[in-house]
Amino acid sequence: MTKNFLFVLRKPSYDGIYVQEMLDIILTTAAFEQNVSVLFLDDAVFHLKTNQNAQNSGYKNTATLFEILPTMDVNDIFIETESLVERGLQTERLTQSVQLKSRATIADFMAQFDVVFAG
Repeated sequence: MTKNFLFVLRKPSYDGIYVQEMLDIILTTAAFEQNVSVLFLDDAVFHLKTNQNAQNSGYKNTATLFEILPTMDVNDIFIETESLVERGLQTERLTQSVQLKSRATIADFMAQFDVVFAG
């Protein structure tokens, strides 16, 4: 039985191994042919920022990690509009095409999914 999963990311790009663990969970879920969507809130919007420099962080460039999502049929990538604006980012400066969701609609949006996994 196929379910609709939403993975919600909130933490910044280089905050421990959080990103790599979440990405592993997302990819594992997608590998089992579930419908997977990802929502970036708060500082997590920086994961998709172009021109990241992870050289001194000890971690991989997170934008590069998330670029593999479409190859695993994870095509529904959402960003909260206000999180993007509050951090001075624009969709043109992101590594991927995203769908914007306003803060006022997030709760109703999340209610559409069978499973919401927030990390």
